[in-house]
Amino acid sequence: MNAAPLGWSGIVRLGLVQTALGAIVVLMTSTINRVMVVELALPAFVPGLLVASHYGIQILRPAWGYGADVGGRRTPWIIGGLAALSLGGVGAALGAALTASNPVAGLALAAFAFLLVGVGAGAAGTSVLAMLATRVAPQRRAAAATTVWVMMILGFAVSAPLAGHFLDPFSQQRLIVVTACVCAIAFLVATLAVIGVETDAPAPVAAHQKPPFRVAFAQVWREPAARQFTIFIFVSMLAYSMQELLVEPFAGVVFGMTPGATTKLAGLQHGGVLLGMIGVAAAATGIGGPRLGSLRMWTVGGCVASGASLVAVAASGYTGLALALRASVFALGVSNGAFAVAAIGSMMGLAGSGAHAREGTRMGLWGAAQAIAFGCGGVFATILVDIARLLTGAPLSAYAMVFVGEAAIFIVSAILASRIAAPQTPRASVSLPAHAAPAQS
Repeated sequence: MNAAPLGWSGIVRLGLVQTALGAIVVLMTSTINRVMVVELALPAFVPGLLVASHYGIQILRPAWGYGADVGGRRTPWIIGGLAALSLGGVGAALGAALTASNPVAGLALAAFAFLLVGVGAGAAGTSVLAMLATRVAPQRRAAAATTVWVMMILGFAVSAPLAGHFLDPFSQQRLIVVTACVCAIAFLVATLAVIGVETDAPAPVAAHQKPPFRVAFAQVWREPAARQFTIFIFVSMLAYSMQELLVEPFAGVVFGMTPGATTKLAGLQHGGVLLGMIGVAAAATGIGGPRLGSLRMWTVGGCVASGASLVAVAASGYTGLALALRASVFALGVSNGAFAVAAIGSMMGLAGSGAHAREGTRMGLWGAAQAIAFGCGGVFATILVDIARLLTGAPLSAYAMVFVGEAAIFIVSAILASRIAAPQTPRASVSLPAHAAPAQS
C-alpha cells in the first residue's frame, strides 16, 4: 500500500527540520569559526579542517539515500540525526572554550563534535529530501523544495543575529550557554514537528528494484542529467563554501568588528539569501503574474551576480566603509539565494528522472557533491588566505585575492549551469508518480 501524499502541513513540518538544521549549522560555520580565528588566534586552516571534516563524513549520503530508497521508516533517521547534530553543536562550543586553556584536549573534542555535526546533518537532511521526493505530489515538488530550503535559510537568518545579540559581551562561557540553548530549542521544535508526519507504513519496494548499492549508484551516474548536475553542484558549492568561512574573519580582521557584530553580519547575509530565494521562486513560478524567465536563466544569473558581489566585498575593504561591506554582503546573499532556489527547482525535477526508485540515491549523490565541495572549499580558502598573508604581509590583500578567485569559480559555475541536460522522461514501468520537471531552457 502506497503512503498518502504529503499535504502542505506535512511539508511545513519537514521544513521545520531544515530550520533546526540551519540554526545549529550556522553557529558552527560562522560563530565558532570566527572565535577560533580571532579570539583564540588560531591559524585559519584549523577551523577550516574542522568544518571540512563535518562535510567529509557526509560522503556517506548516497548510501543513506539508497537505504531510504529500499524501504524503512525515515522518522527515526531524522530524529537520530537531529540528536547527533545537537550534541555535536554543544560539543563544538565546549571544545572551543577548552582550547583556550588546553589546546590539545579542546581541539580533540572539537574534532569529534564536528564529525557528529556532519553525521547528524547528513542523516537527517538526506531523509527529509528522500521523503519529499517520494511523498510529495509531482506538481508540488518544486514548491515544496523551495519551502523547506527557505525555512532552512530562515534558521540561518534567525539564529545568527539572535546568537550575536546574546554573545556580546563575549566570553567562552557565554558561547557555551548560547550554543546549548540554540541546540536544545532546535532539537525540541524539529522533533515535535516530525513526529506523526510518517503515519503510513512505507510502500514496499520490489526485489528487482533493490540491486546492490554499487549497482544502483552506477545506474544513476550513467544518467547524463544527473552527472552534469552533480558537477555543477560541486563547482558552485565550492565557490559558495570558500566565501562562507572568510566573510566573518574578514570583517573582524579588516574592519575590527566584534564577534556579535560579525555574527549579525552573517545574519544579514542569510537574510539576503532568504530574500533572493523567495523573489526568484515567485518570479520563476509565476506567483502573482506571468513567469519571469526559466530556472536555467535564474541559475546562471545568480552565479554571475554572486561573482560580482564577491568582487564588491573585496573592494569594500579598500574603502574602509562598514556600510559598503554590509551592502556587498547582503547583495552576495541575495545572489546566492537566486541561484540556489533555481538549482533546487531543477533538482526536484531531476530527482524523479531516469531509473526507477532512485530518488534517494540521486539526492544523496548531490548531497555528497555539495558536502565534498564544502569540505574542500573551506580548507582551500583558509589555506590560501594564510599563504597570501605570509607572502603579502597584508590581511586585506590576502582576503581580496581569495574573494576574486572565488568570483572566477562562480563564473565557471554559470557556464556549467547553462549546459545541464534536460531531465530524462521516467520509464513507463515506474509505479511511483511521474515528476513535473521545471523548465530548463
